[in-house]
Parts: sequence; structure tokens; C-alpha cells
Amino acid sequence: MKTALITGASGGIGFEVAKRLAAQDYRLTLVARNEQKLKSLQELLGTDTHTILVADLTKKEDIQKVSNHLSTHGYDLLINNAGTGTYGKFVEISLEEQLDSMVLNMDAVVSLSYAFLNNAKPGNALVNVGSLLAHSSLPGGAVYAATKGFVANFSESLWYEFKNKGIFVTGFNPGAADSDFHSNAGRETSAFPKFVVSSIAEVADELINALNNRNKPRIVQGFKNRMMLFGFRFLSRKAAVNIMGQLSPGLSH
Repeated sequence: MKTALITGASGGIGFEVAKRLAAQDYRLTLVARNEQKLKSLQELLGTDTHTILVADLTKKEDIQKVSNHLSTHGYDLLINNAGTGTYGKFVEISLEEQLDSMVLNMDAVVSLSYAFLNNAKPGNALVNVGSLLAHSSLPGGAVYAATKGFVANFSESLWYEFKNKGIFVTGFNPGAADSDFHSNAGRETSAFPKFVVSSIAEVADELINALNNRNKPRIVQGFKNRMMLFGFRFLSRKAAVNIMGQLSPGLSH
């Protein structure tokens, strides 16, 4: 039985991916800061097979706890899914909140990737969940977009470093999804135009397909998102940023 560790597993994309991997006979370790939600998911999937690890990955001591766990357990798959962001104008969001999101979205991803890859074997895989915003800035979400650009470029570099070792690394970049991420960030999914929103089931299915295919270092989820980025190629950077500013749920229009 293969083993996988998933961060941010208590809801949204992580929850859906966990269900799909369990159906493929993976033994899962589910990581999140909400113990009750983790226990509910564990009971749903099977307490005899799957385990939970409570950790708040905005805290350096908890990043170290999960890193130590990865270093002492041989996992076949790591999915760095946990992430956070806050919508709003840069100077109107507390600095502490934005720095915490940088720790979770970047420091935790780097630390857990390091612990996993130091013990990785041929056939193992690492998926770092980023965002469509890895390809674009977002006025009204400046720090979040910047962290996801980091994740995408970091993952591509690791893909190259490990591809000849038979270890697959990819950055998976979903667009807006109907998960609780947006309400946690201070806006509802309804703040986005409907044409850019995917269901979390669609996102999870595409992540699993990417994991099964193992052929790209950077994956943009959703045909409509790929088409939007293709269209941006014909615009100046200034025009593209202006469009993102007009679409942004973090700015009042």
C-alpha cells in the first residue's frame, strides 16, 4: 500500500484529494490545524488505515514537527496543499497576517519539500499546490499572488533536479474554486465572475490526473483558466494587471 501525506487536508481541495487517494488504496497522513475536522475526515476514510497530524504550519515549531515526521517516515507522495491569503489593499491588511501567509505558503512548502526529497526514492512524487495567480499579479491580493509565483518557480526547478532520479515534482495551479479558501480570505467565491470558478471536485480530479500522468513541471488547472492565460499573452503587462485589478475581489469597484 502506498503512503501519502497531505497538508491542508481538513477541507476544500485537500479534503477532496484525500478521498480520491484513499479510494486508490493509499494510506494517508492528514495534516491540518483543526483537529476536529481532521478526525471527521479520518472517520470517513477509516481510522484503522489513516492517521492525522495536527499542525499549524504558520508556526515554525509545527513546520519542524511535520518535517521531522517526514524525515523518519518513508512516504511515496507529499502534497503541499495548505495555503492562505487575505484579500484587500496591501496597507489595509495587518502586516502580521501577511507575514504569516508567507510562512505557510513558502517556508512550510520549502521545509517539507526538503524533508521529503532527502528520503525520496524512484517512483515517489511531490505536488506543490499553487494558484493560477502564479502566472499573474493580483491587486488586492499582492502578497498571496507573490507567494504562489514563488511556489510555481520553486517546483519547476525541483522537477528538473529530480526528473532523472525517477522522482516527480510538479506545481499544480488551480484557479478560483468553490472552497472555503475565499471565505477565509475575506471574500466569497461569488465575488469572482462565474466563468472563472471551478468546483473543488473538478480541481481534485485534475490534480489526480496530473499525478497519474506525471509529465509536466507546471500545471494550470481548468480549460477556461488555460485559455485566459493564453489570451494574456497578446496583452501588454500593464493591460493584464489592469484587468486583474478590475476582477479582483480584494478591491472595491
